[in-house]
Amino acid sequence: MVTVEDVRRVAADLPRSSEHLIHDRVKFRVGAIVYVAFSRDETVMGFGYPKEERAALVASDPATFHLPRESDMRFNWVQAWPAQLDEEQMTELVLEAWRMVVPKKVWNAYLPRLA
Repeated sequence: MVTVEDVRRVAADLPRSSEHLIHDRVKFRVGAIVYVAFSRDETVMGFGYPKEERAALVASDPATFHLPRESDMRFNWVQAWPAQLDEEQMTELVLEAWRMVVPKKVWNAYLPRLA
């Protein structure tokens, strides 16, 4: 089971990332772009994900992943039940969501830390 604290530990180390509490929801952003967000009750974690790949992700594990509400389908976004994620999955999802919103040079500079 993944918690906001687990995500916070990963996001705290990411360049240009900041945490915000907006309408009682924890969100992680780069500038104005949200790359991870939790529902108010912290039972749903939304994260940036390529639109063209999200149906396959949901189909691969529908007990863990689901599509956002219809009004959010225009965004590169997928949701997961944090209770179904393990720490390794969460770390990969957070890093990939962050990578989508930072300049390539920032990602490339961070890459050696992952080795």
